Amino acid sequence: MGAKGGSSAKDRSLREQLQVKPGARIDLATFDCGATLGRKKDDAEVAIAANLVRLTDLQERLYAESKHAVLIVLQGIDAAGKDGTIRVIAGAFNPQGTPVTSFKEPTPEELAHDFLWRVHAAVPGKSEIGIFNRSHYEQVLIVRVHNLEPEAQWRRHYGEIRDWERMLTDEGVTIIKFFLAIDKDTQRQRFQERVDDPTKRWKFSSTDLPERRLWDQYQAAFEDMLAETSTDFAPWHLIPANRNWLRNLAVSEIVADIIDELNPQYPEPAAGIEGLKIV
Repeated sequence: MGAKGGSSAKDRSLREQLQVKPGARIDLATFDCGATLGRKKDDAEVAIAANLVRLTDLQERLYAESKHAVLIVLQGIDAAGKDGTIRVIAGAFNPQGTPVTSFKEPTPEELAHDFLWRVHAAVPGKSEIGIFNRSHYEQVLIVRVHNLEPEAQWRRHYGEIRDWERMLTDEGVTIIKFFLAIDKDTQRQRFQERVDDPTKRWKFSSTDLPERRLWDQYQAAFEDMLAETSTDFAPWHLIPANRNWLRNLAVSEIVADIIDELNPQYPEPAAGIEGLKIV
């Protein structure tokens, strides 16, 4: 994944550690989804709070400047923590500048168009930080696993996605992609918690267990997705997501660092405002 070197894990940024290099092959069967990356939970809670303060300030400046758009893409198997991540990160933002889009099963109208049609319509505009809960990547994940298209067709989508994301970045959209990786036993525990807790039981779907039986097929699809679509202009970040605190730390830090590089600034006020006395 990220940069290698003699320094310890805690001395390198999470962005360096977790970014997937273009073309890199990740073996998810050996990936440590419970890794702490040299961090400690108590320290992480303090760092997360600081990151959220940074994000609040950065979003306000980005919204005021109205020159940049940011798209955060969250992917992961069922119960990987996409909703929880959104609750934490979006909690730092003013909702009017943070559209969140959850992509469900396509409607008949959406199916009548190309697969990017409904996704492109949800891309954030300048001044916005948009969040996708699942995304255009379902076209090389669920479509592949459930044989909804011939292999030659869904494999073609990798190139189409790369080209589309290249076009977005050329137009000023900063794309930040996260794959939240959990292991199979963690998914089992989270499903069981949903079943056992009456306040969470509504989250459990009749399709969850049949989908769980396709674990290996999804892992293969995830591995190809990461290898085929992590690019210099829109890289994936592979997040160990068994531990919610590590997941929240990594995502909040990486998003804040990337937006900070855009260096959003408050615009100059209109002439004549400075020193104005309101009566």
